[in-house]
Amino acid sequence: MFLRSNRKRTNGETYEYWTLVESVRTSRGPRQRTVATLGKLPGLDEDERAGWEEITRLLDGRGRPQADLFEEPCPPPPEWAQVDLAGVRVERVRDFGSVYVALALWRRLGLHRFFEDHVRSGREQIDWATVACILSIGSFCSQGSELALSDCWYRKTALDDLLGVDADDVYDNRLYRGLDELLPLREDLFTHLRERYESLFGARFEFLLYDITSTYFEGQCERNPQAQRGYSRDNRSDCKQVCIGLVVTPEGLPLAYEVFAGNRADVTTVEDIVDLMESKYGRAQRIWAMDRGMVSEDNLDYLRERDALYIVGTPKARLRKFETELLQADDWHAVETGVEVKLVDHPDRQGQERYVLCRSLARHEKEAAMLNRQRDRLRTKLLQIDASLKKRPQKLEAVGRRIGKWMGRNTAAEKVFEVEVIAESGLAVGLCIEEDESKLDWAQASQGAYLLRTNCQEADPVKLWKWYIHLTEVEDAFRTSKSDLGLRPVYHQREDRVQAHILVCFLSLVLWRSLEMWMKSKGLGTCARKALKELETIRSMDVILPVKDKAEVRLRLVAKPEKLAADLLAYLDLKLPSRPKQIENVVEKTGGQRSSCLGNIEF
Repeated sequence: MFLRSNRKRTNGETYEYWTLVESVRTSRGPRQRTVATLGKLPGLDEDERAGWEEITRLLDGRGRPQADLFEEPCPPPPEWAQVDLAGVRVERVRDFGSVYVALALWRRLGLHRFFEDHVRSGREQIDWATVACILSIGSFCSQGSELALSDCWYRKTALDDLLGVDADDVYDNRLYRGLDELLPLREDLFTHLRERYESLFGARFEFLLYDITSTYFEGQCERNPQAQRGYSRDNRSDCKQVCIGLVVTPEGLPLAYEVFAGNRADVTTVEDIVDLMESKYGRAQRIWAMDRGMVSEDNLDYLRERDALYIVGTPKARLRKFETELLQADDWHAVETGVEVKLVDHPDRQGQERYVLCRSLARHEKEAAMLNRQRDRLRTKLLQIDASLKKRPQKLEAVGRRIGKWMGRNTAAEKVFEVEVIAESGLAVGLCIEEDESKLDWAQASQGAYLLRTNCQEADPVKLWKWYIHLTEVEDAFRTSKSDLGLRPVYHQREDRVQAHILVCFLSLVLWRSLEMWMKSKGLGTCARKALKELETIRSMDVILPVKDKAEVRLRLVAKPEKLAADLLAYLDLKLPSRPKQIENVVEKTGGQRSSCLGNIEF
């Protein structure tokens, strides 16, 4: 049986139609007999022709042809139906791209297996490993609170399809209990991440970066003894806060963290962090890079006692001891355009410690412009005070406060000026204003210069500078955590819940940094923020087709991504679900959990 194309010409017009024909045996030999006239079928494309050929095959009673062993299996036969085009509609549009990539990262890092092996199991409807995944992906997608995640964000994403967890089963109390289950696993998680970093990215841990930041609370936090007022890096001195010390690898991969009281001085946290890392990874020679806020002689003695190496920032006031070396034009090594370094011995610990003298052209221009601007402003204000005193003398205390106010607002220029109040009869009648040329010359000579201190035996100052400059990875991690991953503000009031919230933010930072490393390995740069913005354009949806003589057909589809997003997924070796299943209007429940409507997806 086969299809035959026919043409008929009437009154100068040509008409085409199709007939279904079968071959039969007769006494006069084989003959062809028309079974049905199918009428005019203009413009058949390949899919429509395949549909008619499928009808022919079914009518002939033939099965599907056997696929060659070395060929791809044949796709399932097409299903054809008459659809009311006026009734076609789209429902249940969900965010798909960003959560899909986050889930792929979660699995590549082996976090699904880690939590399955370590969390306790009981009579819970949804296992705590899945809850941990939901919490971390929510933070990865900038959901700062569990309440926002459960109330609106989760039901707007395709996670219910990908994880098989219905949106009604993700509510705040379940997420809060999930936080309680995660916190005891913190130390084991650090060990797991170290192993995964080593196997996935070839990371090494002889060189570690450490810095500290703070995050503030909304509320009084009376049940959290760590919530204290202190130096706020968020410019929220009105709020209580906690301090967070973060250890990362030179690649920027988060390795461990510790939470301190909000009024804890940075310099007092070093011993706790070093003890934490040594308890997990052994006491060995390890290079620590720290900012100058962590530096004290006690901390450096502590590191030397433990045979640890360090390269740390040093207060700029010590530059004065190296004025001769700074002004010399030789022995400088170019690191990059506009940056030069020089290695000099420690004046008191020769052979044991050295300084790396650095100067930056861009930093020099910035500090010079700042000094000139503040000199002009301070000189103008002091002359105005002098002119006003000559017209109307004032009390000495009031004049001292006025001078101190403007000196404090122009700290870069205050050391250059020497101001003396001229007094008569107990009143200030004028000012004697002078600029110290020697201090001005030193200020100009030291512009753009800074010092690093190290006990490493490395003789190349360029390498030492590059080791230290990796601290920008920690600073970038803090910016990402606060701006993109919802670390601030913290709404929890209990100490254990605050600790668990920070753990979830740490996990989301792990996903973020792993995405950047994944992109870097594929030659896609390291801007995860831009990549996620493109992936957010990918949506999943339900297409409802009103079918003749049947109930409505609901198809759950993933939209075809735009070219940039499609290229990004291709480079990352991620494939979107290609054959979504046809589902009923009411999705069945299996085993107390919602079954995935997008099938089993391999990452």
